[in-house]
Amino acid sequence: MSLYGKSVLRLAYSYLHNMSDAEDVLQDALIQYIKAQPHFESPEHEKAWFLRVAMNISKNKINYNKVRKTDDLNEDLVASAAEDLAFLWEAVKQLPMKYREVVHLYYHEGYSTAQIASLLTARESTVRSCLLRARAKLKVVLKEGYDFEE
Repeated sequence: MSLYGKSVLRLAYSYLHNMSDAEDVLQDALIQYIKAQPHFESPEHEKAWFLRVAMNISKNKINYNKVRKTDDLNEDLVASAAEDLAFLWEAVKQLPMKYREVVHLYYHEGYSTAQIASLLTARESTVRSCLLRARAKLKVVLKEGYDFEE
């Protein structure tokens, strides 16, 4: 939990936009870890396992609870340098789920497109296309909402 707890919590929050639900996802992921007691090849494999489990639990929670309220992201989860970019993450929240998850994993978690493809069980070209489309949609959102120019 000390190694991957914040990453799992941030990922769950990016799906659910509710800190209470995100904490539930973290707890459920830890319970699954204890039950399964999986063997990992490396720390990266372990982190990927936790994030994949958190993604699946989050998606299940979204399907179970269609209407959710959002709350503010807890300040201790956000790096101080990212505080200036809060408006950008607000714009990311407006993206469709498939773009939002790829943007989160690429920019926030630092995964490569190949690693994201493995996590999402998708082709790497699909991940790159999603990133490209997400950037284009973000450009439109930022131009409209924040009056940004190219």
